[in-house]
Amino acid sequence: MPSVTHDDAPLLADLMPWSVAPPRLGRGWPAAPDAASLKARWDALVKAEGPDREALFRPTRSRTPHTAVGQLPGQDGGTERLARATGPCPEPVRVLSGPFDEQWLIPDQRLIDAPRPELWRVADDRQIFAVETAGEGPPLLVTSLFPVLRTGRIRPLYRRPDATEPNLTPGLTDLLAARLGLEVSPVDVLAWATAVTRPSPDGLAVPLTADPDTWQRGVALGRRMLWLMRRDGERPRLPGGRRPYVRAPLPSRPPALTYDRDEEALLLGEGRVSPVPVEAWEFESGGVRVLEAWFASRTDPAEPGTLEAIRPAAWPQPWTSELLELVTVLTLLAEARPLRGELAADVPSPVTPSDLRAAGVLPAPARTRRPASVLDAHEEGPEGQLALL
Repeated sequence: MPSVTHDDAPLLADLMPWSVAPPRLGRGWPAAPDAASLKARWDALVKAEGPDREALFRPTRSRTPHTAVGQLPGQDGGTERLARATGPCPEPVRVLSGPFDEQWLIPDQRLIDAPRPELWRVADDRQIFAVETAGEGPPLLVTSLFPVLRTGRIRPLYRRPDATEPNLTPGLTDLLAARLGLEVSPVDVLAWATAVTRPSPDGLAVPLTADPDTWQRGVALGRRMLWLMRRDGERPRLPGGRRPYVRAPLPSRPPALTYDRDEEALLLGEGRVSPVPVEAWEFESGGVRVLEAWFASRTDPAEPGTLEAIRPAAWPQPWTSELLELVTVLTLLAEARPLRGELAADVPSPVTPSDLRAAGVLPAPARTRRPASVLDAHEEGPEGQLALL
């Protein structure tokens, strides 16, 4: 059977036509690894007045304390100009801040330079976001959280809330189901793409197959990767002898993160976590080691007197639990890497772009590359006015 090559694999951009550029915060302080720090930062901001408030805010061309903007869809941030805002902090929400790095964000459009409201309109408990990356590591990161990563394009699996319209070129699932003799769901397509997507000269390529055994293996692997990346169900665990534990207590302020290859141990000052396989330590996304980037986002020094400097005085216990789970996730994803490479390298019975064009699945209609009209809820505009969508 012929195998798929770079030339006959369709592009992800054609299979999932609607994409959005990543949000751009414009300032670091509205996001943090813990929600309590965000509320304390907000309190410090609204207690300051005049020039002091403006200096703490960190104005940009897109946002100043006098910028008039509406509410983020589905969120409860205020709409009065921030220069005169009072009251409590909008409730922070969990977001994906970096590869495999779950943090918190104040969901207030007044604080965010480019918030991408079209993404917020479709963010709910059934949405899955696929985030393109570059460099070493999985080409696609997948999350159920709102993504604020500074990476590539973001492709929601669904164009509307409640999973009512897949962000797939029309006819794709029907064609695959007919070729495979199997039911094919939108999540199956995303799982397959997660397992086999690879870089190509024109963008991320997704080799498709009409071989049912290969498809089922790829979907099973992809669904496992989705589960590990999303972490929204049963928590992943390693077998007893391989499960990471804190072997020596972490100091209140770990000075650095290093790795002992002989002992397979993470060293956080005098603290020690093991076993940590070398594959987890070396796991990269976007050209950086995930564990090092995760640690740096919690410990890099902040400029004194800024809102970013408001942070926990000591290492919180929940961060240790998150670190142990992150080691587990990276270990299990690293174990899946050989299977992923094997699938992506040799996909039999290819369904090529020519096949998709002959079936009328490609090119994707122009409307599918634009956001859907989502009018299910009123949105509050600047100064409490009704936003017209």
